[in-house]
Amino acid sequence: MAAIITNKFRINNAKQFYESFSESAAETYYLFIGRAHAWASDADVQGNTIAEGTDASPPTPNDDVSSEFYNWDDMLGAKIIASSDVSYCIPRRNWTTGTTYDMYEHNIGSGNTANSGATNLWDSTFVVMNSAYAVYKCIENDGATASTTEPTSTSNSIFSTADGYKWKYMYSLTSAETLNFMSTDFIHASTDSTVSAAAVDGALDTALVVAGGSSYSLSTGSTISAIPIRGDGASGVASVTISSGAVSAVSITTAGTGYTYAYIRNADIIAGTNAGGAGSGANINVIIPPKGGHGYNALKECGAYYVMINKSLTGAEGTSDIGVNNDFRRIGLVRNPYNYGTTTVASATTRRQIFAAVFSSVTGTFTADEEINQATTGAVGKVIEYDSTNKILYWYQTRFPDVGTDTNGNATAFSGTNAITGQSSSAAATPNTTSGTLNGASFTSGYSTPELAADSGDIIYVEERSPITRASDQTENIKLIIEF
Repeated sequence: MAAIITNKFRINNAKQFYESFSESAAETYYLFIGRAHAWASDADVQGNTIAEGTDASPPTPNDDVSSEFYNWDDMLGAKIIASSDVSYCIPRRNWTTGTTYDMYEHNIGSGNTANSGATNLWDSTFVVMNSAYAVYKCIENDGATASTTEPTSTSNSIFSTADGYKWKYMYSLTSAETLNFMSTDFIHASTDSTVSAAAVDGALDTALVVAGGSSYSLSTGSTISAIPIRGDGASGVASVTISSGAVSAVSITTAGTGYTYAYIRNADIIAGTNAGGAGSGANINVIIPPKGGHGYNALKECGAYYVMINKSLTGAEGTSDIGVNNDFRRIGLVRNPYNYGTTTVASATTRRQIFAAVFSSVTGTFTADEEINQATTGAVGKVIEYDSTNKILYWYQTRFPDVGTDTNGNATAFSGTNAITGQSSSAAATPNTTSGTLNGASFTSGYSTPELAADSGDIIYVEERSPITRASDQTENIKLIIEF
């Protein structure tokens, strides 16, 4: 049984995701960063080698249960995503002189490919952005020739340029949208209300000569005017040009309204020749506009089944929540995570996802990425950073022997007034019994837990990267493109 998931289904999914950030029963999404230690091959306690790539060639993320647990283990921190951080988007195509663009056609498919070879309208190159960040649909491409005149008009009417192209202005990006929702490959997408209001449902703009036929003759001139356009709409009128007995060109003279299919009949061409009814074989394809007319709904017309999330990390976020003294190699999205120790969905702007201990005195200086041990308990961890001013040590624990498990493969939490030792620095200190808030972290008997409940919510996006180094005077602008 033949079936298809339509592109409208993809757009609907993008719409549902986009709206989930702002609707009355909105979901909560956090951008998280993780993986401070280098990508490398490691081995479990049974001696099985686990290849995790290298910093120069990071691994491809796995979509499995084990990986989701692992992503939580080496998570560093998270920042909430607001609805203002989210936008529909479409592929970016800068108008470039000398480029042959596809034109809008209602029936592009495997049996009618675009000039570019695309078998889907939205894979074709009919949408462009000019140098002023205005977005246009190509309505006609001058018989698939190169475009040499940049479209610039913002008229609500379809307009022609000197190179023979016809364009429809759709919308323009604001300065904020170019800053926040434009990347090398994608641009913000939206519907301009003025353009939408001016659209006419079922108005015809373009017709193409598929076959010119033969033996057409005219008593005078070369143009047959006032040819009615048949179909389910009304008032459409066309004219055709006859050259050497064949139909060589066609133009829409009255757009009409309400068409979802349309024809220019050979009988109507013959009736207008004033030459005794000669001629046959002409085939003219009347291009049907999208529902509502060109410009009525730019999201659907331009194929906005992508959503862009734009979020920045600026210096140290949330005091100690997202620090600047280590790098990260993973970016991800987590939906509806809980606050630590609860089943309440988190709502704070930033969340720290690493453990911490506070000391009264320290011998030496702990260094980032070194292994730490607590001989009394057998606990093992990896240093994320050491705050020498407040004498706070931050770490995480994962599934590997030098990062979070003992020689038997057991994961044990650091606890009690037991000494913690750095295996590279030889630094040593014993957690004190402080309870309360220090440098943004909440301590109980000298220890602080992560602020999100591990393994809560759903990790819905993961991206593995080469290391990204953070700094107090640096901003990391992260743009995620979700394709549905």
